[in-house]
Amino acid sequence: MTGRYAMHGAEGDAQPGSRGRVLANRLGIVRVGAMQAAESDALVALAGALLLEVDERQVFNAATLQDWHRRWLGGIYPWAGQYRQVNMSKGGFLFAAAHLLDRLMADYSRDVLGAWTPCAGMDEGRLVRALALIHAEFILIHPFREGNGRLARLLNTMMALQAGLPALDYGGIAGRGKREYIAAIHAAQGCDYGPMEQVFRKVLRRTQRS
Repeated sequence: MTGRYAMHGAEGDAQPGSRGRVLANRLGIVRVGAMQAAESDALVALAGALLLEVDERQVFNAATLQDWHRRWLGGIYPWAGQYRQVNMSKGGFLFAAAHLLDRLMADYSRDVLGAWTPCAGMDEGRLVRALALIHAEFILIHPFREGNGRLARLLNTMMALQAGLPALDYGGIAGRGKREYIAAIHAAQGCDYGPMEQVFRKVLRRTQRS
């Protein structure tokens, strides 16, 4: 926990007995590996449920993401589904200030999700643009205390399924791919989404191969 994010506020509290490595949680988990497994299992369960629920014509919005986050992590963290109350940074990169999140997510819901979903019938170029823009802006806002990257990837996968593709394969975002991804996030801060579009072109190629 302490090696990933810098934060201030109650949501940064650690689980007693975890040596500051695990967030305070409902399950009393104190080991990093056990928490990773619990979060992963819950995410797989949510993804399976969404495969049966998400319609190809569904327009996603901020309430959708809050619901997914609550269903995913609500059994683990008491603040699941709620926008974070703490300011957060990673590697010197500051995410959106906590007091701005309600407005930023309302804007994101209207201007980004509302404009770029659903994805049914999109050609590859428009789908890549939609995936890149929706992903990058969500990560820059970072509305939740935990799980933003995984939730963004789940959202992108549901978008791809709407467009008739299989579940996205993110296996290439590692090593050099991870560095390119981080650089793409930084570029998006200046409204340059080209690098993130390139990231998703590679994701789509890998998905289609596999």
